[in-house]
Amino acid sequence: MIKIATWNVNSINKRLPNVLEWIREASPDVLLLQELKTVAEKFPYLEFEELGYHVEVVGQKSYNGVALISKAPITDVIRELPGDSEDDHARYVEGTTFGVRVASIYLPNGNNNYNKTDATKFPYKLKWMERLNAHAAALLKTEQPTILAGDFNLIPTDDDVFDPRRFDGSAHTHAASRDRYRALEHLGYNEAWRSLNKEAHVYSYWDYQKEAYQHNNGIRIDLMMLSPQAADLLTASAIDKTPRGKESPSDHTPVYCELDIHHKAAA
Repeated sequence: MIKIATWNVNSINKRLPNVLEWIREASPDVLLLQELKTVAEKFPYLEFEELGYHVEVVGQKSYNGVALISKAPITDVIRELPGDSEDDHARYVEGTTFGVRVASIYLPNGNNNYNKTDATKFPYKLKWMERLNAHAAALLKTEQPTILAGDFNLIPTDDDVFDPRRFDGSAHTHAASRDRYRALEHLGYNEAWRSLNKEAHVYSYWDYQKEAYQHNNGIRIDLMMLSPQAADLLTASAIDKTPRGKESPSDHTPVYCELDIHHKAAA
């Protein structure tokens, strides 16, 4: 059995103590990180390597940034989402570990489109999702177990938000965003947590403002999309709220799934 987790850490260097504490307690075999907010050269490789992990990072100064962290070697790494050679945002890294193709995704937020000073963000989000879907379709042709996971900045349904009215018109719930997410599902990808959990109003993100976490005013935007081959191996999926209650937390919390894969056979 292997445990694969995703976590938007909202600055790896600022949250490092919390991240290392969770790793020691939860012991994920693979951890996909987003919103590192650092260039690769300033990522704390040593701390993860001392815990027995291999690390692959795509960084960017002050913004974005994604990483793959695994107890097994990571091979065949790609460091950008195909389809736009001019896109310089550090939002995607993909590799193979434990025999599974995994990608850490920090999907664009898109909400600045509703600020009249910048009307480019939402179209960029939609185009990025279209590129993701095209690449996801290509990955299916390999028939390799595949997990596309991370901060999707997308609320799948109204059951995944504390008050849908608060997000009326938001890029997180906009019909165009959800249509592209549904297209990913229609390709054959299954969202790990929802496929095993039917509860409404369970969240992975709580804003820092207005005591959102204390009042459980959250949204569920951290998703793990499994190809049919990976979904066939799925045994569990959960959201671990514990890190969100720590001092100086990320506004997101880890989401993980477990696959019926044996370490020795996969490593």
